[in-house]
Amino acid sequence: MTFAEYVAQMSENKEKFVANYEKVQISTADQADICRIGVPLNVLILTEDWCGDALTYVPVLGRLAACAGNWNLRIFKRDENLDLADQYLNFGKYRSVPVVVFVDEQMRELGRFIERPASVNRERQQMIDAVAREHAEVQPGLRYNDQSDAGKELLTAPLRELRLSRQTAWEQAAIEEVCAALANVRAAA
Repeated sequence: MTFAEYVAQMSENKEKFVANYEKVQISTADQADICRIGVPLNVLILTEDWCGDALTYVPVLGRLAACAGNWNLRIFKRDENLDLADQYLNFGKYRSVPVVVFVDEQMRELGRFIERPASVNRERQQMIDAVAREHAEVQPGLRYNDQSDAGKELLTAPLRELRLSRQTAWEQAAIEEVCAALANVRAAA
């Protein structure tokens, strides 16, 4: 689906998604980095509309694509494309969303962005470890997905609050990570 087709068919969180898209700000410097690539890119996004990370990062990618002007962005629902999802497992085992893959016109992969920026993962882990100090059900050092059901239940609300309070900073981290992933494309162009 195109970005517009994806938004039109959303059944969950559509209003939040559109609001996030409308408020995403791309700095002049980041716009210049994206536009400086100078070559058309195919951009594949695997996502699901129920995912909080997708609500944060897919609007950012939509804004970047609009800014670039030469991205052929296509969105695939992960749960309807498991064969594709299994090619981009996060940490080799998770069917995370969103997954963003940049390929050139010959369909050679140039870079990828899976789930969220590394800096965001570090912040989330700090929150998990802080909750673990207060609750034995949460294991320090383990990612959310590796926690017990009881641990996940204790972590859901604090991680949601962290995402909401840090959303703008995390959007910027995603922009920076995408720009870094595409640096080799810019150099080759």
